[in-house]
Amino acid sequence: MGCTVIGSGCSDDVLRTWLTPWQEPDQAVTLFLVLAGTATAEVEGISAAGATAAARRFTALADAELLLFGPGRQRRWPLPPLPAGVSPALISRVAAEWLGLTPLVAAAGLPLAPQFPHLRLEPANRGPAACLSSGQAMDLKRVQVLWQRGWRLGKGLRGPLLLAECVPGGTTTAQAVLTGLGLSVADLISGSARIPPMNLKQSLVERGLRAAQLPIQPSPQSVLAAVGDPFQALAAGLLLGAMEADQPVLLGGGSQMVAVLALALAAEGQTGRQQLAEGVCLGTTAWLAAESDRCQGRSGALGGLLDRTMNHFGVQLKGLATGLRFEASRHSRLRDYELGFVKEGVGAGALSLLAQLRGASIQELLEACDRAMDHLAATEGSSARDCPVGSQP
Repeated sequence: MGCTVIGSGCSDDVLRTWLTPWQEPDQAVTLFLVLAGTATAEVEGISAAGATAAARRFTALADAELLLFGPGRQRRWPLPPLPAGVSPALISRVAAEWLGLTPLVAAAGLPLAPQFPHLRLEPANRGPAACLSSGQAMDLKRVQVLWQRGWRLGKGLRGPLLLAECVPGGTTTAQAVLTGLGLSVADLISGSARIPPMNLKQSLVERGLRAAQLPIQPSPQSVLAAVGDPFQALAAGLLLGAMEADQPVLLGGGSQMVAVLALALAAEGQTGRQQLAEGVCLGTTAWLAAESDRCQGRSGALGGLLDRTMNHFGVQLKGLATGLRFEASRHSRLRDYELGFVKEGVGAGALSLLAQLRGASIQELLEACDRAMDHLAATEGSSARDCPVGSQP
């Protein structure tokens, strides 16, 4: 199948049991994409999910439109310029289309309300969370409301859930939340840039936690209020609700999803933690799974992050990476993934993984991504001809 196990906490028997419903072609899966915002993304140099702070304000909207409508249609929000590569939403669209999945999109804390159908989880004027360096990213009431709404959504599930996200700046809030929960993770957190700005991330995290003055064993919701983002609050509640509904969850992403899992684990006692861990798997891309840690240069930083979280909470955690690679792609912007750009996002790894589990070959997915790039290049060229220089959608 070409998939790779991530981390050391996954036995063959446990993985085989968890995989069963995902491999059933007739088993309906809910694809839930959460769009959220944090002013952390506007710190210069913090994220490559858009070449400028202004562009990153609309990355989530552009990625969601690409996932929903595909690369062959004109979209309200053009994809923001990137240093290299192309939005992972293109991979997500290809895999979701192969699977026949229609995304359910939710929004929390965006600078602008989406113009497409979506779940509005809080008033549109709430806006993004504050920069985590303030130590006051969100008020506690906001965290509690999002957590509870996520729990209700999870409790209402009647089948497996694939959770995806688009939150520029989210790997930095993930590092802050994991650190606030007591884990040492600075060497294991990735980002959208080819070489993530580790010193800048760590500086923001240290400033935020120092300003927050959290107690020695803070509650997960107080950590979120101090240094988190709206997606994390919603998603942690969603995980716990899915556990109540006894439905398995595939977390699409990397460190941002590990942070969400850690928040949910921190909210549970040991019995609940074990039940939660059994029902959840991290799904990611081959590029993120192969990335090295920053201290010793060993490959498998994400597996190390999963293991560190597993050891901290005393449960067995599992992850899988899709086998999709782009060395043989016809498009340089896809081959850029092989050079360390972009890596993951919008559930690209988990959706590709699910497509593989349900019978798609790596070659099929590669060829479909190349065709999608053909369509995207055509629409981008048309937009450039039709849109005056400096105009906004």
